[in-house]
Amino acid sequence: MNHHLLLIIHLICASIWVGGHLLLVFGHLPKALKEKNQNIILDYERKYEPVGMTSLVLLVTTGIMMAYKYGVSIDYWFQFATPIEKVVSTKLLLLFLTVLFALSAQFRVLPKLKTDSSKLPEMTFHILSVTLIGVVMLILGSFVRFGGL
Repeated sequence: MNHHLLLIIHLICASIWVGGHLLLVFGHLPKALKEKNQNIILDYERKYEPVGMTSLVLLVTTGIMMAYKYGVSIDYWFQFATPIEKVVSTKLLLLFLTVLFALSAQFRVLPKLKTDSSKLPEMTFHILSVTLIGVVMLILGSFVRFGGL
């Protein structure tokens, strides 16, 4: 697939992923915390999850495809030898961290949050962490334009 088309898909999906989390952090989370109403978060998650998860899958797919086009195949992941390898490897580490937060939220926090608003601070930590990771990944991706880190 054409590199430019991959980049366009990647950027649109990054906009959806990061933008959705920023909307959650700045648009819904403050109200949920103020009212101690976990349903604000749960309702947003329910609506956002299908488009957000689809975007994340496409982000990973297009990211790996573009990494290969830059010569960073799986053999070079986590070697941090070249500037592009540093970007790809760091983004992969952050992706794994995102997955760990997602699994923790899905299987540990969200089931309890559905019936207990006292879990809002823990969910807030997960939300803020994944959002910050997403923003950092977006910034790291911009360094590819300049040859990497």
